[in-house]
Amino acid sequence: MSIMAPAADKKLTGLVAATFTPITSQGEINLSVIGPYIDYLKEKQGVNNVFVNGTTGESMSLSVEERKLLAEEWCRKAKGKMDQVIVHVGCLSLKDTQELAHHAAQIEADGIAVIAPSFFKPSSADVLRTFLQEVASAAPTLPFYYYHVPSVTGVNVNVRELIEGIEKVIPSFRGVKFTGSDLMDLGQCISYIPPHWSVLYGIDEQLLGALVMGVHGAVGSTYNYVGCHVNKLISAFETGDLVQARTIQFKIQELVSFAIKLGFDVGVNKQLMNELSGLDLGPPRLPVMTCPAARALAIKQKYDSIFPE
Repeated sequence: MSIMAPAADKKLTGLVAATFTPITSQGEINLSVIGPYIDYLKEKQGVNNVFVNGTTGESMSLSVEERKLLAEEWCRKAKGKMDQVIVHVGCLSLKDTQELAHHAAQIEADGIAVIAPSFFKPSSADVLRTFLQEVASAAPTLPFYYYHVPSVTGVNVNVRELIEGIEKVIPSFRGVKFTGSDLMDLGQCISYIPPHWSVLYGIDEQLLGALVMGVHGAVGSTYNYVGCHVNKLISAFETGDLVQARTIQFKIQELVSFAIKLGFDVGVNKQLMNELSGLDLGPPRLPVMTCPAARALAIKQKYDSIFPE
């Protein structure tokens, strides 16, 4: 199956934008921006799937109630427009995670994803699998994805070991958002999974390498504003034009490398999205700091030089 195939069979494929959370200057969530945000992603970037309340969405800085309101609005406004809305429900607390999973089922999300707890960390793949099983039991009908991001959680379990036999305890399991650089573990996951599961890569600047390994799609923050270019990268890869695919990947690496040298956290990324999209997503929430105006402008100018109109 082409990774650009539509999600008619509900298999999650293609690009998935990890969405930012709109916040007012007073620090409250701003639901009014979500409708225009969806239109922008679809019309300007050609992105038809979203991953809500994840790392990019500052989920760990939001209350459970705020996350429910955001998920509900995304699902309501995306209905009939987006292919899939995947809601990240992971929290430090199992009970909070289960509550959000149950809520996602109530609002008819297309799937849920769960990050590993990162304060009291699971000590092994078996322990993490048990945690995920308890979460999935709160929403047994929803497609369930494990969100692997060891650089953030500090939980660097072997994902291939985690998912082996996982369908026996989580029948709704449908795949992994793999945000790690271990291509051996990634490849072993892809070679193991059944056809109806998805492995989605989460390091935007390394996507081409993951495509060669056989991933079915990608989830990332930069797809909010470079999605149209990455769609071209994927199309070039699928038609065998590796020169074009590499050219686009190298451009994205140039942009990300430039941003990292200046300091590229969620606050900077969010302000860059404001500048490039024209949307008003507001500032980040503390402890993430608001991006200095000059930094966002410098990255935008770099973007404009790499991707001229």
